[in-house]
Amino acid sequence: MAWLYRIALALVIIGAINWLLVGLFQWDLVQALSGVSPVREATLFSRIIYSLVGIGGLYLIPFLFKEKLNV
Repeated sequence: MAWLYRIALALVIIGAINWLLVGLFQWDLVQALSGVSPVREATLFSRIIYSLVGIGGLYLIPFLFKEKLNV
């Protein structure tokens, strides 16, 4: 079951990094990979929220590589 948590954590981290890119640069990685224009319009408030979510995702990266997961 630990593999499922690792996959879920990896997806959360990838999503958070995408939001960090939106928050800091107004550039959406998912849209870029799908062939849509990667530039995303956002208000200052939403960019701050996106950036905070992205920083939270960066904080979680070490947990992905922990030997023992407490699940």
